[in-house]
Amino acid sequence: MTEFLSQYNVLGLVIGLSTFLIIGMFHPIVIKFHYWWGTRCWWWFLLFGIVCIGFSLVVYDVFWSSILGVVAFSSFWTIKEIFDQEKRVARGWFPANPRRAKKKVPD
Repeated sequence: MTEFLSQYNVLGLVIGLSTFLIIGMFHPIVIKFHYWWGTRCWWWFLLFGIVCIGFSLVVYDVFWSSILGVVAFSSFWTIKEIFDQEKRVARGWFPANPRRAKKKVPD
């Protein structure tokens, strides 16, 4: 795949577009995961990011290695966003899950 994309000089564009889509995909994931599991799920993203880094290091193809790296670091960024989402929910910007106990989050 990399040879084809490199031959037509679109490898960078496809990696950039993929990065854009991956980051966009993680935004609703943060909202849904926080709604259902709160901040307890942060370590899932840590483990997923570490696994993706491991695969990124052993995959030979530049395209897939780059995509795995982007997914890994997007997963790490999601850890921060999960805790920021807690603050956004406390401010009333996003709905809280009524099944979970509400807690006051300081600014």
